[in-house]
Amino acid sequence: MNMGGIKKIGLLFGSFNPIHNGHLILANYMAEFTDLDEVWFVVSPQNPLKDKKSLLADYHRLALTRLAVEDHQKLKVTNIEFSMPKPSYTIDTLTWLSEEYPNNEFVLICGTDIFNSFHKWKNYQEILNQYSLYVYPRPGSELGNFADNQSIKVFDAPQMEISSSFIRKAIKQKKNLDYWMPLKVYEYILEMHFYEK
Repeated sequence: MNMGGIKKIGLLFGSFNPIHNGHLILANYMAEFTDLDEVWFVVSPQNPLKDKKSLLADYHRLALTRLAVEDHQKLKVTNIEFSMPKPSYTIDTLTWLSEEYPNNEFVLICGTDIFNSFHKWKNYQEILNQYSLYVYPRPGSELGNFADNQSIKVFDAPQMEISSSFIRKAIKQKKNLDYWMPLKVYEYILEMHFYEK
């Protein structure tokens, strides 16, 4: 699995606003049931083109994600995109990480839902030529034209119908969410009064 010090690392991109057990179960599945050595959460900074009302500040989302995985050997967090030009494109992040960590092989973890618009991604062909994509099923979407691509491997990861927007809404409504995310993440959110307004 880990030949001569080369680590195979899966990258899970997201705003993690907030991180929850759906994200963590997926990352854990990819770290334990595939040939990946580690999974890194790539916390996306504020996209200047998107509405930022409901988006927690970058460093808070980073702190919550770090808190969520701090006791896990194979799960890590990176804020690499915070220092990149915005909006950051996946190909640029992949290129930067590959240069920064030449001993690692990076794999993109994504859901089948990205393939509806993947052909519009910046340099998507280059991503397919240079990187593997480990894909998990998302309801109502499939690989389409990309079904036969050699770079794409589909894994039968459990489908978690948990969304961060549902959690934000529920926090606002003062619902108890003990089982939706790691307890220390939840306690930190409550303590800081995140998402309440």
